[in-house]
Amino acid sequence: AIALYEQVATDRARILGDNHPHTLNTRNNLADAYESAGRRDEAIALYEQVATGLTCVLGPDHPRPLTARNNLASAYASAERHDEAITLYEQVAQDQARALGKDHPHTLTTLNNIAYTYRSVGRLPEAITLYEQVMKDQIRVLGEDHPGTYNTRRELADSYREAGRTDKSITLYEQLLVSSQRVLGADHPFTMAMREELGDVRRELKQRDNPSAD
Repeated sequence: AIALYEQVATDRARILGDNHPHTLNTRNNLADAYESAGRRDEAIALYEQVATGLTCVLGPDHPRPLTARNNLASAYASAERHDEAITLYEQVAQDQARALGKDHPHTLTTLNNIAYTYRSVGRLPEAITLYEQVMKDQIRVLGEDHPGTYNTRRELADSYREAGRTDKSITLYEQLLVSSQRVLGADHPFTMAMREELGDVRRELKQRDNPSAD
């Protein structure tokens, strides 16, 4: 896949030009492939080229450059370049709110990514506050049963658990389990994961309240 993407990217650059949208699209796909193969430095360098090129061609407020910049921030986070990731995510979120609207699904996804990165660097209170905001907005805009809403609710429950707010995490896991059983079915991987996490956190609470119990 990488060899073919590289060939197509080279040919498109030669025929269409470096900044033609098709060329940039192929380079983005190549960057995705590099990242999947663990070649993160190459992926980041290419994501940076794509984000710059699309911004020049389509303008900073077009959805495609915004998505490219979000992809770049995600690559920074994967490479544990968290400060760069957070700075770029925050910029993208501001630009998406202005260009697409604060309730646009892309804006909400970027805010979720910011919260996840906050949590990754130990900024747990900020992560929880942002997750709570995003969850409320996703429920209002997308509905309680949307995959994006499920993802945020789960990450918020995980964050509550990590912060020692066990009762709140249990409540959220219980709500997710009931909802996912109804929408996805009892044997769906997400449902089974919620059942397992709920069991784990209940055992943690029992051990905390009764340390001598096994």
